[in-house]
Amino acid sequence: MPTLSDIQDKLRRPLELELAQGCQNRAVSGGMERLLDNFARPFPKVREALRGYDGLEHAERQTALQAALALLAPEGRPAPKVPTRTENRPALPPESDTAPLSPGTELAKVNFGPGAGRKFTSLGLHTLRDLLHNYPRRHEDRRALPSLAEVEDGQKVTVEGVIVSKNRRTPRPGMFILEATLENPWGERIKCTWFNQAWVEKGLKEGLRLIVSGRAKRFGRTVQVAAEHMESVGQDSLSTGRIIGIYDAKEGISQDFVRKATQTALNRVPLGDYLTTRWRGQYGLTDLPDALWGMHFPSDEAHLARANHRLRFDEYLFLELRVLLQGEDAVLLGKRFGASDHDMLGFEGGLPFRFTGAQRRVLYEIADDMRSERQMARLLQGDVGSGKTAVAACALYLAWRDSYQGALMAPTEILARQHYASLQGYLTPLGVRVGLLIGALSPKQKAEVQRQIAVGELDIVVGTQALIQENVQWHNLGLAVVDEEHRFGVMQRRKLLAGRPDVLVMSATPIPRSLALTSYGDLELSIIDELPPGRTPIQTKLIQDTARRQSYGFVMKQIREGRQAYVVTALIEESETLELLAATQLAEDLKVLLPEARVGLLHGRMAAAEKDDVMDQFRRRDFDVLVSTTVIEVGVDVPNATVMVIENAERFGLSQLHQLRGRVGRGSAQSYCILVAGEHSQKTRKRLKIIEDSTDGFVIAEADLKLRGHGELRGTRQSGLDELKLGDLSNDLEIIEAARELAKHILKHDPTLSHPGLAYLKSELQARSSQIAYREVI
Repeated sequence: MPTLSDIQDKLRRPLELELAQGCQNRAVSGGMERLLDNFARPFPKVREALRGYDGLEHAERQTALQAALALLAPEGRPAPKVPTRTENRPALPPESDTAPLSPGTELAKVNFGPGAGRKFTSLGLHTLRDLLHNYPRRHEDRRALPSLAEVEDGQKVTVEGVIVSKNRRTPRPGMFILEATLENPWGERIKCTWFNQAWVEKGLKEGLRLIVSGRAKRFGRTVQVAAEHMESVGQDSLSTGRIIGIYDAKEGISQDFVRKATQTALNRVPLGDYLTTRWRGQYGLTDLPDALWGMHFPSDEAHLARANHRLRFDEYLFLELRVLLQGEDAVLLGKRFGASDHDMLGFEGGLPFRFTGAQRRVLYEIADDMRSERQMARLLQGDVGSGKTAVAACALYLAWRDSYQGALMAPTEILARQHYASLQGYLTPLGVRVGLLIGALSPKQKAEVQRQIAVGELDIVVGTQALIQENVQWHNLGLAVVDEEHRFGVMQRRKLLAGRPDVLVMSATPIPRSLALTSYGDLELSIIDELPPGRTPIQTKLIQDTARRQSYGFVMKQIREGRQAYVVTALIEESETLELLAATQLAEDLKVLLPEARVGLLHGRMAAAEKDDVMDQFRRRDFDVLVSTTVIEVGVDVPNATVMVIENAERFGLSQLHQLRGRVGRGSAQSYCILVAGEHSQKTRKRLKIIEDSTDGFVIAEADLKLRGHGELRGTRQSGLDELKLGDLSNDLEIIEAARELAKHILKHDPTLSHPGLAYLKSELQARSSQIAYREVI
């Protein structure tokens, strides 16, 4: 049962908050009357003091609140003094020039006071628009700053008060301590300290009101705050009595300066909105002025929440618009194929297996695009072994059925040969002529393949960058399949796509849907999220490096049974700063540790032909163990390899570990992955347990995104993502999908944003984009 003292405390705190907020009857949902009904029954004098609060004038509310708080004040604690009232939306200070200004106005042309230009330049702000979108990095609730009675030892607090005394001392040579005693609105005194910051002293004057943030230390009834941040507070302060934005700033640039400049910008710029009323209603968005005011000077938590939601939506909307406009293929007409169900069933009938439900669903999505007159631009994602190549082969077959040629471009010659062998197996029995064009061919062989492409004697051609050389002239290219597209440059892709074929991009690197919709926003997304039946999951074991010898004993057991193994490390030479086993040294160590095994070495500094030769030797079983850096991460297929050992696994991201693990399990035998952790912390073990416990690449990619953020994930085009100030890809999928839907709707009806009603949207897009590609399209 709550005591009378507990009820008294529950009643007192909202009354203090109401007073700090300026007596607006907003501190409690339902108003003061509801609070009194719920908690004030044991305190009839308090109920009497606040009777009819809703109908009182502002000054009368202040008096009533002070009287009620005096009745509720704990013994020995005075009632709080009335803080200076601050309006929810601060008014523009008197100024000689208050004419409206455009968002593009240079900050140097607006009077922000002496030295303002230098300050803005150091913050990277140049126009009023920059200032408006310079969002706070966090917010602090200063509507009711704590009294000393509420401060706990070690707590991070923000306190406010007037300087009543200051002192400096040097307890020992090399240490300078500055102390200032503040008196807060309750008349309590707090000692604030600065260590070895002599420059602070000139800003501390008795009578000055300060806001100080730092770690609190209790000494009985005395509280001391080790100051980490401070602000001076004027009578018309933007720094107290409200939810306050804390901005990124530099030494010599105060938070108060940034807030006042932002306040001026908000009052001087007629904002309008680049989103129509209908669009805002459709997606549940507040208007832009309300959002910007709410981000910089929110009236309450709800205002801040709706502001954050709107501005996050805008970030993704402009990101999607930019990505969709980046590639010329966004608004082009492509080929139009028959892509009949009869042909798809005919292709599947010739396979030694049946498509999974996921393969069939994705194939119909691809076929729908191929039937459309718009150029297909689709990303096909699927985990290792999910059957992407078979789906791509069917799409190429559909193009051939309509007398078009097809191309499949892979990043390496090894992968190109693997795809060539697969497509020959799928398509040659159906009468499709499949060719291979790679750098390793002789000049005479290349010339012959190029001739066959030009005259249409080859229907499907698999190759590397050799497919986009100047000597390659396509007879009638209708479909281009690009494997692991992120490994090619923009210009390389565009050479292949010059004839406007439909485009299917394949990736075995699982990417969270939110990241795929932004990094690959110009592509529609298809996911094969189901593995064929009968596949044996790879068994994964996490061990500490102290048990390495045991793990290599297991490797030797597999070798004696006729199997092969990969051993992966991150570096190819010794490093004094990273505790990693170098690949070169590791290969030598394993020759000693596994004397019966034949050990090969593969690393990134080898020439392409040398890498291919090593992999061919491994595939032919010329050696048993391949020590490698991460160059074997994607695509290499050696069915006899059943063990993957990853040294110093904590140095890799989860998605990268999953890709490496996917190099085994390619055959029918049970396969294993051993993660050797050189670091033994609980944090490391918890992270690596995700790989040990899951074989779903998309689950792992989502976990990787949450742990590391989009900026560190490999294998994705990062265009625009580093510009996200508010967005959080690990939690924003719903907003991203809504923003993408609107972006596609806008560009469908006006691909170049030329309608006068979109002028503001277009100018904002240009302001947000520093990419030449956008200006070329528009």
